[in-house]
Amino acid sequence: MSTCADCSNSADFSDTANNSADFSDTANNSAITKMICVFRLRLVRKPLCRYYRMTDRMATIQQLFLPVQPKSEDNSNKVTVVGAGQVGMAAVFAMLTQGVTNNIALIDVNEDKLRGELMDLQHGSAFLKSAKIQASADPVITAGSKICVVTAGVRQREGETRLNLVQRNTDVLKMIIPTLVQYSPDVIFIIASNPVDILTYVTWKLSGLPKHRVIGSGTNLDSARFRYLLSEKLSVAATSCHGYIIGEHGDSSVPVWSGVNVAGVRLRDLNRKMGTDTDPEHWQELHSMVVRSAYEVIKLKGYTSWAIGLSLSQLAHAILTNANSVHAVSTYVKGEHGVEDEVFLSLPCVLGFNGVSDVIRQPLTEKEIYQLRASARIMVQVQVGIKF
Repeated sequence: MSTCADCSNSADFSDTANNSADFSDTANNSAITKMICVFRLRLVRKPLCRYYRMTDRMATIQQLFLPVQPKSEDNSNKVTVVGAGQVGMAAVFAMLTQGVTNNIALIDVNEDKLRGELMDLQHGSAFLKSAKIQASADPVITAGSKICVVTAGVRQREGETRLNLVQRNTDVLKMIIPTLVQYSPDVIFIIASNPVDILTYVTWKLSGLPKHRVIGSGTNLDSARFRYLLSEKLSVAATSCHGYIIGEHGDSSVPVWSGVNVAGVRLRDLNRKMGTDTDPEHWQELHSMVVRSAYEVIKLKGYTSWAIGLSLSQLAHAILTNANSVHAVSTYVKGEHGVEDEVFLSLPCVLGFNGVSDVIRQPLTEKEIYQLRASARIMVQVQVGIKF
């Protein structure tokens, strides 16, 4: 298993590098203690979404309005985002500006960060479609959520083993997931925390929810990058290029070259060596660029945010609108393509109101199946050491 760069920058609870309430070495104990207070004991705190609450209706309001019927609260499209860092806020911004939802609950342990992000978004309310935005360290504001997007995570320390990183992230999720399920028993989880495939498995175990309601962002972004690079090489729109990256979201991801097509024309029919080491046109370099791209973005700007935020927004839109559209997301794959273990890996899935309704049975080559099973074995090796 490799550590994915897209989420490895999601270092603390709010997935930002400079947040004071992170889970790095210096702040680990205080931040963990604070989370225990918030999520396990659920201390009552006032949500930050109303700074000027009126105890009595002012005379101006009484004269302006003639009450007819109490206003209704519609939570059918409510989305909770856990983590107010770069990834979390990019997802919030994308969902609000694209009209995916107008009902957002944002939670994080850093209340100053929350207050600032909330005020900044509220000041733009006139440019949004009647957005209701709440923010608090108290998970009570998440009640009735249809979707919960989890972007929280801890930093990987220098020299730290993958298993230890997974265990520390598991310990964070152990404090968060059960409480979120308590407030929203019908919720669908979209996990973006690193390493996403294993933490999607962890969330499934901790939540007790059926497998179709626990989804990882997986290779949805990898596939988008793949299509973009294909489009650049072919000089056609990315939306006209069809191809998937499956398996682990990381270095061992699997490009399905056998299915890459434009307008139904399979490129493998035109170049049978496409994607192989002997391909004179070097198409396999596109997959290498997909794997490296997140690291390059982080090297240049310090983190990734916009692309993963847009990816998460797309997944939420598919669920809330019952789109029945196909996306490469991390899902339960036992029994698929000869995988015999309980692992979550990315395959093309149909997403709708109930989460994953179907997994597309792609015809894969022997090499692609071998690579997918190899990813599954890596997941199992890490999962057996997790302490729940």
